[in-house]
Amino acid sequence: MSESFSAELERLADEQLHDDDTHTRRQRCHRVCDIAADHGLTQAHDYYHAAVVLMHGDQAEEFATGLAYARVAATRAEHRAWCVVAACWDRFLIAKRKPQRYGTQFLRINGRWGLGEIDPSVSDAERALYGVPPLWVQIKSAAALQRREAQE
Repeated sequence: MSESFSAELERLADEQLHDDDTHTRRQRCHRVCDIAADHGLTQAHDYYHAAVVLMHGDQAEEFATGLAYARVAATRAEHRAWCVVAACWDRFLIAKRKPQRYGTQFLRINGRWGLGEIDPSVSDAERALYGVPPLWVQIKSAAALQRREAQE
């Protein structure tokens, strides 16, 4: 018996989180799009897993679609999806060369890890609604990443 769309999406999301190969990541994104076209996204967790895969793509369109799927999952009570909404939104904005809203993405800028430009209108209270730590915590996390890398 073949794998159900739900089981396949969960597997694809797990693989996407543990694989840095650009080619296989791209293939997973294409597979998610095929599943969506086949009406395979039915449950909140399907949308969530599809969003996780697309969040780890490399195209602005993938991030935008991931954002849309994460929003569907979140509104259908898949609470894990809120942080994916924030991350997809930030990735989409960065791909469009705009400031990120929530500060979810660590960027290498001039050889150092940081957050890049952040939209100042987004408060830590709004970040908390999306499950994102306060901005000062994100800044400290980027600095810790830089220190760890310098020690290697």
